[in-house]
Amino acid sequence: MRIRIVWVIAILAGGVWAGPPATAGSHPALVIHRGTEPRQFEATALLRSPDATTLTVVHDVSYRRAMTYRAVPLLKLLGDIDNPEFDTLEARANDGFIAQIPLALIARGAQGGAVAWLAIEDAAHPWPALPSRTTSAGPFYLVWDHPEASKVRSEQWPHGLVSLRFVASPVHRWPQLGLPADHASDAAARSGQAVFLSLCLPCHRFNGGGASDTGPDLGQPMSATQYMTDTGLRALIRNPRSVRSWPGQRMEGFGQQTLPDADLDDLLIYLRVMTGAGHPN
Repeated sequence: MRIRIVWVIAILAGGVWAGPPATAGSHPALVIHRGTEPRQFEATALLRSPDATTLTVVHDVSYRRAMTYRAVPLLKLLGDIDNPEFDTLEARANDGFIAQIPLALIARGAQGGAVAWLAIEDAAHPWPALPSRTTSAGPFYLVWDHPEASKVRSEQWPHGLVSLRFVASPVHRWPQLGLPADHASDAAARSGQAVFLSLCLPCHRFNGGGASDTGPDLGQPMSATQYMTDTGLRALIRNPRSVRSWPGQRMEGFGQQTLPDADLDDLLIYLRVMTGAGHPN
């Protein structure tokens, strides 16, 4: 079957839209989906963009040290993000990780909050391998300047990016992630839901809701709160290898800085509420 697609050449944020999605053997490219029109930006074009600058990230989440990149402001790359149809940016990585990042968080960068940047790996000067990995964070990596200004979480730094897509919020797309009506005003459960959406949903589904299949569904066929003790769940979240390990294990633990005890408590409350178990005794 032959498919004929007409591509419109566009200029955005000083970079050239390079046309249809990259094929094997071509230069790395990031695809941005807004509605039905995908736009592709090659790494080489972005590095030459007048918006590209040298950025030093003092506390890089993925490399766990200071890193310097060539990067472009994400807001400029995305263009107008004020659209009632979309309130989330779905960031897909080449390892199956899929972050759901609120557009409001990105927009805050223009109002004194943390500023989101798209870091681009230069093939002539590749980045080092990530800790305990054989690959780098490239070819595209969403990084933040002054992340503490907007309380950006660790899983909102997706690396190995292949695409960005404008979408509706996770709870709108997957109603099964929403709190039951009798807990809608429960502050702890709502906080736990926010933690789940930012830290867990990039790799796990819940009752079928979610986009990634990197990790197991935490709600079906049986909820994690039903087959694991509170102690076991806490240990698994803090240090997965302290509970179970295997050669292909990928999940890393969440320390106190990334997930304070209060947030972990709220996360477990959310998971229990979602299975009807309520608060622990």
